[in-house]
Amino acid sequence: MTHTTDNQTNASERSTVTAPKKKLIEVSLPLQAINDAAQHEKSVPRKGHPSTMHLYWAPRPLAAARAVLFAQLVDDPSSRPEEFPSSEEQDAERARLHALVSELSKWENSNNEAVLDQARREIRRSTSDRQLRFLDPFAGGGAIPLEAQRLGLDTFASDLNPVAVLKTRGLLEIPTRFANQPPVHPDAEALSVDWVGAQGLAEDVRKYGAWLRDEAFAQIGDRYPKVTAPGGTEHTVIAWLWARTVRSPNPFNPIETPLVRSWWLSKKKGKEAWIEAKVVDGVVKYTIRNDKHGPTKEDDGTMRRGNAVALGDGTVIDNDYIRAEAKAGRLGVHLIAVVAEGERRRLYIEPSQEHVNAALVGRPDNVPDQLIPTRNHDVDRLPMYGMPTWADAFTNRQLLALTTISDLIAKAREKAIDDALAQGMPEGKSFASAGAGAGAGAVAYGDAVATYLAFALSKLSDWSSSICSWISGIEGVRDTFARQALPMVWDYVEINPFSNSVGHFYTHVDWVAAGVAAMPIGTSSEPGRVQQANAATRDYANYVVSTDPPYYDNIGYSDLSDFFYVWLRRSLGDIHPDVLGTLLTPKEGELVANPNRHGGRDGAERFFVEGFNQVFRRIREGAEPGIPMTVYYAYKQQDTRDTGTSSTGWHTLLSGLIESGWEVNATWPMRSERAGRMVSVGTNALASSILLACRPRAATASATTRRAFVATLKSELPEALRTLIQGSIAPVDLAQAAIGPGIAVFSRFSRVREADGSDMSVKDALLLINSTLDEVLGEQESDFDPDTRFAVKWYRQYGWTQESSGIADQLARSSDTSIGALERGGIFEAKGGKARLLPPAQLDGHWDATSDDRVSVWEATVRLAAVMAKDGADKVAELLPSVQTRVNLDAVKELGFLLFHEAEKKKDTKDAILFNGLVSAWGDVNEQARKFAATPRSSQEEFDFDEDED
Repeated sequence: MTHTTDNQTNASERSTVTAPKKKLIEVSLPLQAINDAAQHEKSVPRKGHPSTMHLYWAPRPLAAARAVLFAQLVDDPSSRPEEFPSSEEQDAERARLHALVSELSKWENSNNEAVLDQARREIRRSTSDRQLRFLDPFAGGGAIPLEAQRLGLDTFASDLNPVAVLKTRGLLEIPTRFANQPPVHPDAEALSVDWVGAQGLAEDVRKYGAWLRDEAFAQIGDRYPKVTAPGGTEHTVIAWLWARTVRSPNPFNPIETPLVRSWWLSKKKGKEAWIEAKVVDGVVKYTIRNDKHGPTKEDDGTMRRGNAVALGDGTVIDNDYIRAEAKAGRLGVHLIAVVAEGERRRLYIEPSQEHVNAALVGRPDNVPDQLIPTRNHDVDRLPMYGMPTWADAFTNRQLLALTTISDLIAKAREKAIDDALAQGMPEGKSFASAGAGAGAGAVAYGDAVATYLAFALSKLSDWSSSICSWISGIEGVRDTFARQALPMVWDYVEINPFSNSVGHFYTHVDWVAAGVAAMPIGTSSEPGRVQQANAATRDYANYVVSTDPPYYDNIGYSDLSDFFYVWLRRSLGDIHPDVLGTLLTPKEGELVANPNRHGGRDGAERFFVEGFNQVFRRIREGAEPGIPMTVYYAYKQQDTRDTGTSSTGWHTLLSGLIESGWEVNATWPMRSERAGRMVSVGTNALASSILLACRPRAATASATTRRAFVATLKSELPEALRTLIQGSIAPVDLAQAAIGPGIAVFSRFSRVREADGSDMSVKDALLLINSTLDEVLGEQESDFDPDTRFAVKWYRQYGWTQESSGIADQLARSSDTSIGALERGGIFEAKGGKARLLPPAQLDGHWDATSDDRVSVWEATVRLAAVMAKDGADKVAELLPSVQTRVNLDAVKELGFLLFHEAEKKKDTKDAILFNGLVSAWGDVNEQARKFAATPRSSQEEFDFDEDED
């Protein structure tokens, strides 16, 4: 199924269509197919996915980015009346394009050259064979420019954050520079076929990564000894579990107390293990127990909501005391367990002095001693506890491993250069050089290998800090950035970087290499170009733009990025001096509303709004005029009905675009989570992303009044909403999708004047759009049958609860029905002076609509929703052919939307999920129903699922 906006060209107007031509994204998208592909992308094996080559936050699904770029560039058939003069021909061509988008967005077709070539031909056909220049000025993790390069565009990307720039270079620039070349390492695998794309470079990353691992182990492997199990067998250590300690403030028992969240090591059935901690002769002794009789939730660990409880006497140690001791440098550390590789299971072994001593190394020289920002709560926990520098996030042994590997990256680069020269590659010039030959040849090849080995080191740092923790449920490690912040971790994990288990160095090398091998080379004559640039000041002349900009209330990624930046700079500072030249990532120009950087909340809001507007004004002035700009926004449910100030992220985004001279032509909900998923109704859970398609507003755009705007809104929005409802949109997304046609009306005017002469705000426009949505859904009631009209009114007031039969009788009469008729219709019961609607749980059994004496739209909708929840989509599909003989299926779908809407207003999560589940699967259910309808039956009828019934 597809979605169609209300601005499709009428047949009578087609002859007057002039440039710029309307693009597919401004008219129609196979949204369900795109969203299904984006959801599927999250479930595929991650190895080879660009997001796994180096961590960067909020990655955009490749499926969505690829589909959006294609639809942004390809003409809608209504823009080509000379080729598709009739509505039928346009619909057929649009269906063909939708089918191509559906194939294009599949993860399995990411490198399917047949599908990609077809997509590239369509793009060239719609752009007169011009070599378009593409730009994403907020490249972030690089997904959008990567897909632009895959589709054959001349690709440019920029970001202010150097970590984002370096990662995106690793995706776009470097693989293309060394495409279709064999590896240079003398021990590289020989292939009977040619090395395709960046496979040769990937193989060298693995080979030099293995050499680096072995060389590092030769230097410092004695600091990672094996462990002896109780039976006397030796095992490689996977990880050491440590607990920070604080001396109890009790002067009569100043025990050194471990700070531990949980004593459990494994909660897997049959593999239970836990730590028993007891005070023996004034010190804590740790014993491993392998049974299920460990601590309960109430007595697990020593940490209680930030405070600690001393072992032995139970003295409460408050967080202020712990923090003061930490800042004074008086926290200690205990080894509490060793995790080792066993026979198809983890082994948990008690700590020994040998393993304590192995970790007692001095602090290496030249560690990243840059200060952690102390005015950003996402990263300032460490300075609050006496760890002011980035090096303090690591133990001394972790620093020894990371600095050793970092130093060896330079030697691996030298070996790669020598081997490349020996293979006959010209010397060339480094990435840092200027002029002809820069970034090519043996020297640049060494730079490339070093860059990807530094990515692996960066990934290792994420798994090798004292912020990593143990997950007893899976017997695994929680990495540093399990969420977008650096928390304080009391009992932490130190992995063995030379094991063959979780988080070891070579596994990161292998994952990075897999990503390199999977990178698209593109068809442009030039490799992608990535630079560090401020989006507010850079050039936009004749670029096609698609971007995922920062949001008003975004996390400050620059502060988080410093964790990786300090290691990348240490390893690659001479190779990429243009982006690694500063001590830390740039902060002042980062487009985020941070009150600590801009003199409070008002200053932060002013900085963000002015910066955002400046960016999109510059894009409007310079961008490719014939192609719309697309902008992503990570939408939250609360934003659809926000009654707060206009400084929310959604209001700020829309206001900024409109004030910068853009007209929003379409908005599409892009869902990357599981379809129909709702965390809860009424919460600010992430519902989906919204994609906006925008064109410059005409300089001659007129102003209008509030009254005229409302009249236009009420004239255009109802039909647009009905079109959305008849498509495959989920009810949970309707309020978001309705913003598209509504804000298109608002943004086409230069201003909308209120009665007092002031300009209408985006916030007020959104409230009017939501109000119109309520009206349109409410107006549907008049089209329903009498029983359904009654049931909607009753549900709105009483839900499934009982009420007086007298009230039921009055409401039934006003709805042109009766209690008797409602009971015969199987949706209501009245007895003993009380009455109620029959709830879904009583309507999920066997039902034959063809033999039912009285079938209402209400009965059909509630029964089908109940059956969907109980038996699934196949059972609903089996029922639809017979249901269609009694009621209009479009009416069933419309009622499903209405009941979701009512449940959401009542904050009834159970009902909202029930009705959302039915309508979200409507397209699939109808397709399956066609198969049932085609099956011969004893009393076969012909069922038409394309046209309404009378």
